[in-house]
Amino acid sequence: MAKSSKVRVGIDLGGTKMYAVVLDEKGEAVGSARNPSLGHEGSRKGMERLVTTAQEALASAKAEDSKLAGVGIGCPGVVDLDKGVLKTAPNLGWSDVPVRKVLSKALDCPVTVLNDVDAGTYGEFRSGAGEGTSSLLGVFPGTGLGGGFVYRGQILHGRQYSCMELGDLRVGGSTLLRGGDEWPTLEDLTSRLAISSAITVEAYRGKAASMVGLPINMIKSKMILNSVATDEEAVTQILDQAIHVLGSGLAGVVSLLGPDMIVLGGGLVEKFPERYTSALKKRLKQLVTPELTEDLRIRPAKLGDDAGALGAAAYIEVEQ
Repeated sequence: MAKSSKVRVGIDLGGTKMYAVVLDEKGEAVGSARNPSLGHEGSRKGMERLVTTAQEALASAKAEDSKLAGVGIGCPGVVDLDKGVLKTAPNLGWSDVPVRKVLSKALDCPVTVLNDVDAGTYGEFRSGAGEGTSSLLGVFPGTGLGGGFVYRGQILHGRQYSCMELGDLRVGGSTLLRGGDEWPTLEDLTSRLAISSAITVEAYRGKAASMVGLPINMIKSKMILNSVATDEEAVTQILDQAIHVLGSGLAGVVSLLGPDMIVLGGGLVEKFPERYTSALKKRLKQLVTPELTEDLRIRPAKLGDDAGALGAAAYIEVEQ
């Protein structure tokens, strides 16, 4: 790569890993690097690792001496967009982290700080399944449940903070983890962690033989896929009920925002794309005004693990 060229770096900071990608002037990925997040070591060491990851990505692209036009980063939690501060990141155990200040000082360039699901949704809007839409709702069931919304090229957010916290929406019912009069969140009932938790109970009862004795953190999306493929009815019912509840929760969001398309991402969706899309279409048609679902498209995400980093890098242009 020519030393005079301009490049951008996009970073996806996740609960388990951090991933950086380098984009050239044409927007093409020319280098990348990844490292474990190791949130338990604290935010200071985590930020040092983020800087190292960005530098390693630049080195892989042979762009260490190139003009760095900017860095975009998607963070897993609530972001103060004005100050570039990660206010809280439950999956990392971090709070009040001055992400923009640290990265801009270390890398000597402007830094755009986003919520990670906002960044992933924007990535799908720019170059993934949502390309060409004017309003895109991103829904990412994973360890938790995240959401993002892009309207006419802009990420929807609050006056100061990131929003679209789909997982925090309350739904009717109760769980043992909530008080008797406090409704559970959508995340409590639809995330992979929630599904895995329910599966461990059924395995203990002898109704999910392939999962007997496994701790929750070992029940991954691929294992759930294999269980459903071998007709373990209890696991199939849990998964289908979670998707049904997700559809019920999304009905209100679709009624409020009227998106052109819903893009679904995350490991479970990757393993069950048709199951998710068909069940959600059916549920939304039952609950939402017909005009808002008539042309609504629901598609699996295309970019996989690259969505967040690519979206964060692309959004630099919008912010600048």
